[in-house]
Amino acid sequence: MSRYYVNKNAQPNGDHEVHKEGCSWLPAKENRIYLGDFSSCGPAVAEARNHYTVVNGCYYCSNACHTS
Repeated sequence: MSRYYVNKNAQPNGDHEVHKEGCSWLPAKENRIYLGDFSSCGPAVAEARNHYTVVNGCYYCSNACHTS
């Protein structure tokens, strides 16, 4: 299980990225929302959709859930 977060700040394309704890691109504490502990990025991305419409997995730590 890993702790997942969503970035409060959207990327230039509008995506709010989902990150796993320990990711080099994890936003600062004040710029992220804790989503929960999950065994993979899929459920974390689903949870992030309760906060934001446009979400995406981080290319580096949640690549299985990253879309171009």
